[in-house]
Amino acid sequence: MSPVAPLPFLPAAVIFDMDGLMLDSERAILDALRTAATEHGMRIDHDWWLGLIGHSDEVCRRQFGALIGDAAAQAVLARGHALYIAVAEAGIAHRPGIVALLELLAAHGIPRAVATSTWRPLALRKLAAADLLWRFDAVCTSSDVARPKPAPDVYLLAARQLGVDPAHCLVLEDSPTGVRAALAAGMTPVQVPDLLAPDDDVRALGHRIVDSLAHAQALLEPLLRTLPRTSSTAARK
Repeated sequence: MSPVAPLPFLPAAVIFDMDGLMLDSERAILDALRTAATEHGMRIDHDWWLGLIGHSDEVCRRQFGALIGDAAAQAVLARGHALYIAVAEAGIAHRPGIVALLELLAAHGIPRAVATSTWRPLALRKLAAADLLWRFDAVCTSSDVARPKPAPDVYLLAARQLGVDPAHCLVLEDSPTGVRAALAAGMTPVQVPDLLAPDDDVRALGHRIVDSLAHAQALLEPLLRTLPRTSSTAARK
């Protein structure tokens, strides 16, 4: 991957997407939906599935309905949801590097929030099952705002809950939809792509794109060295 420009400021807060960024859940979600579709005798192109990444449940329902009809979409989504919940409650695997990054931010007293397109009850269950919930100062979901990503609402809510100016927030996202939401909020996004590689339109947005959370951490480390470290007790919230 090409060299990435240094971050222009020390963020006053870091806001994290959840699915595909912290949790390896995009694969689990798509696998569950593909299984449900197959059980109902449907074969759907792989690229169409990738187009669901980063969108809210309501947007996904509309896209399914347009593709296979509302009745079939309701059946497939209900079955896929049941399959996925079983996986989520067992604890979805972390994306590599997430714990190290969260521990580094906590050790330097940088506030942390989640901003996800997932509905609140499921988001909290997934974060708790993955032992990540306690690491955040705020969790903001699509249940809490009027408009889902790519609208900026969930990111602006996270900034308000942290008491930080949006312009001083760093966002970590995996999806183009989330990057657009962060930019619309006036924040600085760093994209860590998972299943969906950035195309030319996404790259034209001009944001930073890195190949891993470890790379994102490397962008932050020179800035964090200017701050004192907190005690390990204070870092655990």
